[in-house]
Amino acid sequence: MSADTLATAKPAVELEGITKRFPGVVANHDIRITVRPGTVHAIVGENGAGKSTLMKILYGMQKPDEGTIRVNGAEVSFRTPSDAIGVGIGMVHQHFMLADNFTVLENIVLGAEPKRAGLLDTAAARARINELAETHGLRVDPDKLVEDLGVGDRQRVEILKVLYRGARILILDEPTAVLVPQEVEELFQNLRELKAEGLTVIFISHKLDEVLGIADAITVIRRGTTVASVDPGEVTARQLAELMVGSELPTPETRESTVTDVVTLKVSGLTMEADGHRPVPKGASAEAYVAKLREEGKRLLLDDVSFEIHQGEILGIAGVEGNGQSELIEAIMGIRPAHGLIELTGRDITSWSTLRRRESGIGYIPEDRHRQGLLLEASLWENRVLGHQTRKPARRGIWINRKASKADTERIVREYDVRTPGVDTLALALSGGNQQKLIVGREMSGAPAFLIAAHPTRGVDVGAQAAIWDHLRDARAAGLAVLLISADLDELIGLSDAIQVIYRGRLVAALDPSDITPERLGGYMTGAIAGTEET
Repeated sequence: MSADTLATAKPAVELEGITKRFPGVVANHDIRITVRPGTVHAIVGENGAGKSTLMKILYGMQKPDEGTIRVNGAEVSFRTPSDAIGVGIGMVHQHFMLADNFTVLENIVLGAEPKRAGLLDTAAARARINELAETHGLRVDPDKLVEDLGVGDRQRVEILKVLYRGARILILDEPTAVLVPQEVEELFQNLRELKAEGLTVIFISHKLDEVLGIADAITVIRRGTTVASVDPGEVTARQLAELMVGSELPTPETRESTVTDVVTLKVSGLTMEADGHRPVPKGASAEAYVAKLREEGKRLLLDDVSFEIHQGEILGIAGVEGNGQSELIEAIMGIRPAHGLIELTGRDITSWSTLRRRESGIGYIPEDRHRQGLLLEASLWENRVLGHQTRKPARRGIWINRKASKADTERIVREYDVRTPGVDTLALALSGGNQQKLIVGREMSGAPAFLIAAHPTRGVDVGAQAAIWDHLRDARAAGLAVLLISADLDELIGLSDAIQVIYRGRLVAALDPSDITPERLGGYMTGAIAGTEET
C-alpha cells in the first residue's frame, strides 16, 4: 500500500466514547482514539489506567457498556476474540496465552490447523511458520515444547501465532520487556517493515524512550479516560511521564555503596546438565565428574558458575533470555537439582528443600508473576500467605492465622501502595503493577537475608517502578543481599553494585556498573564482545 493510499485510507481503528464499568469501578470512560493504517500507534498510561481493559474490548474479550468500534471504516461488534481475528485483529498479551505441554508448531496452528485428507498438514504448517520466522526475524524451533522455552522465545511464538492467522492490525502488549537493546532494534526494524507493508501496530509499553523511538502517534490514558494525543516528535519522555502520572521519570541510580565484607550467599561450581540431574558416581569428585561431562560434549545449562553476594550488595546478572538465568534461580531455590555448592550465611544448603531454604531467609520475586508468583483466583491475603505458610504471621499452631494474615496484608497494602478495595479482593482484579507490589511486599516481609529479584519491574508503570526501586534500595541499605536479574539494562546498571554476564550457562564477564553502557553490556550478553574481566 503506497504512502498516498495510506494517507487517504479510512482509519484502521476508531474508538468513540468507549465506556466499561465493573462493580464499584469505571475502567474506561468516554475513550476516543483514532489509529491510522500503516502506523505504529502507542498507548501509554500507568498501571490501572484502563489500557488492558480497552485492549480486551478491541480484541473481543470484553464488551463495552457504551461506545462504538470501527475497523477500516466499518462498525463492528465483537462477542469473542474469534470475531476480532475475523476482521484482521491479533493480540500478543503481556502474559502469554500458550499451552506449555504443546510444541511451538502446535501452539501456533491451534484453532487454525491446515488440513490434508482430514489430518493436520504438519509439513504445510512448518513451512509457513519457518517462512514467517525467517521473514520477521522470529526464529524458534517448531518442534520444541513451550514449557522448555524462555520468556523471550515464548513472546516470539505469540507474535508468530498472530501473524500466522493473517492479522493486519497487531496489538502488542509490552513487547520489549524481555529484550536487550540490540534485540529491541531488531524488533523495531521488523515493525517498520510491517508498517511499510501496510500493517498497523498498536504498541503498549511503559518504556517511554522506546515509545518515542518507534511510535508515529501516542495516546495517553489516565484514570480510564483519554487525556492527550501527542506527536512523538513534539514531546519528551519527561513530559510524557507527567501526562501519565503527574511526575517526572524515576531513575534507578544508586549512589552510595552499602556493601560489607560479610558474605550472605556463596555459589561454587554450580553445574546443571541439560539431560537431567544424575548423582556423582561413587568415589568420584564433583569437579572430575563435571569435567568428564564437558569433555564428552554434554550440554550444560549451567557450567561451573561461582560468585559471592555480600550483605548490602546487589549483584546484577545480565543475559539474553535462555542463557541459564532461570536454571540458576531454580538451583538456588532448590527447585531443580544441580552439582556444586550453595552456602547461605555460612551454612551449606545444597541439599536442603525449597521450603527449608525459604524458612532460612530466602525471598523470591519470580520472573512471571502470574505463572510463579500468585494464585489469581485467591484473595490478596491468601497470596500474602503463599510460600510463607509455615511462619508468622501466617501460622498459628497447625492452622493458618487468618486474622494476623489479613492484618499483615493490610500493612503491605499501605507500605507498598497496593491499590485495592481490600485484602479480600481477588488477585486477578488488580492491575499488573499492583500485583507486583504485593509480591515485592510479601517477599521483603520477615526480614529475609537474601532476595532473588527476577525482573522485579517487568510490565509496571513508571510510578510502580520507582516505588519498587526505592524498596530495593532501602532493603539493600539495611543489609539485604540481592541477586537481581533484569532485561531492563538501565535498571540493572543503575541498581547493581556489580554485574556478571551469563552466556550459554557460563559467567563470562564481571563488569563495573559505573563504567558500562547498555549498548556495551548488550554486546557481552549476545557474545558480540568476548567475555573479559573488567572489574
